[in-house]
Amino acid sequence: MEIFDLSMIWAMIIAFAVIMYVLMDGFDLGVGMLFPFAPDEDARDVMMNSVAPVWDGNETWLVLGGAGLLGAFPLVYSILLPALYIGVFLMLAGLIFRGVAFEFRFKAKSSRYLWNWAFAGGSFLAAFAQGVVVGSYIQGYETEGLAYAGGAFDWLTPFTVMTGIGLMAGYALLGCTWLIMKTEGYIQEWAYGLAPWLLGAVLAVFAIISIWTPSVDPAAFERWFAVIRWIWIFPVLALFFAFQVWSGLRKRKEVLPFIATMAMFASTYFGLLWTRWPYVIPPNFTLWDAASAPESQLFLLLGMLFVIPIILAYTAWTYWVFRGKVRVGEGYH
Repeated sequence: MEIFDLSMIWAMIIAFAVIMYVLMDGFDLGVGMLFPFAPDEDARDVMMNSVAPVWDGNETWLVLGGAGLLGAFPLVYSILLPALYIGVFLMLAGLIFRGVAFEFRFKAKSSRYLWNWAFAGGSFLAAFAQGVVVGSYIQGYETEGLAYAGGAFDWLTPFTVMTGIGLMAGYALLGCTWLIMKTEGYIQEWAYGLAPWLLGAVLAVFAIISIWTPSVDPAAFERWFAVIRWIWIFPVLALFFAFQVWSGLRKRKEVLPFIATMAMFASTYFGLLWTRWPYVIPPNFTLWDAASAPESQLFLLLGMLFVIPIILAYTAWTYWVFRGKVRVGEGYH
């Protein structure tokens, strides 16, 4: 096996697309989950306007990762989709509700409160469903041959519910620190007051899942504790960045809490990847087992290497154009 074979390259591309989605759409979902707790309707207008220019572009990474996964590792689709039909449907339903609410809320008058709930409810549902999928990946899938052999609700267990709650808390923290960076006045003060509580919730869930995981997946315990390895750098980095979030909030920094929260997410994500590496369908199938033909991977790779720089360029341009504070009465709509 070559160190940098096509399957390895595709695994890196898909991992990159997933982390870009988590980081860039995570704060978007977090803003939606904070919607019901906003001080007033003006604050909700500002919150939605802070993400309105970028939310749809952020979800490009989800499409990119999904399409790459289908082309490069078709076995993943043939096993994981039957295992996660309901969870994936709930996630997509939540994202659809959010997308519709973005467009209709600013036009509605008497029914605006319904679109507020659609935006918030879709955000809660999508974030929870994504967390449940992560939890199901940690606990693994029952397979027989090259087919899924488990039940329709095997993805929904107490452990996956906890990971769903954890991702909701993490996204809410991302959204809260985004608002600190993008707003001012009483909205920013409200976000400053809420962020420490969300940070505490994230760390609490992180501790619970860390303790719980070895009983769900003994292989994870062996990988982490059999020998003290450099894998421990990931939780250490996560705690370091969590401290940076807390320090930035205490010192009333505007940008540091958001950047540190993103770094904390990235550290946790890479720790999860290393825990399961190289299994894409745990506990039985590695990325090489699930790979498509090398000719197919190479053909798709040529297109992907053309598309990714374009996505990065227009994403960077969008954030640059819409940089700065969002104020009451101003916005994208």
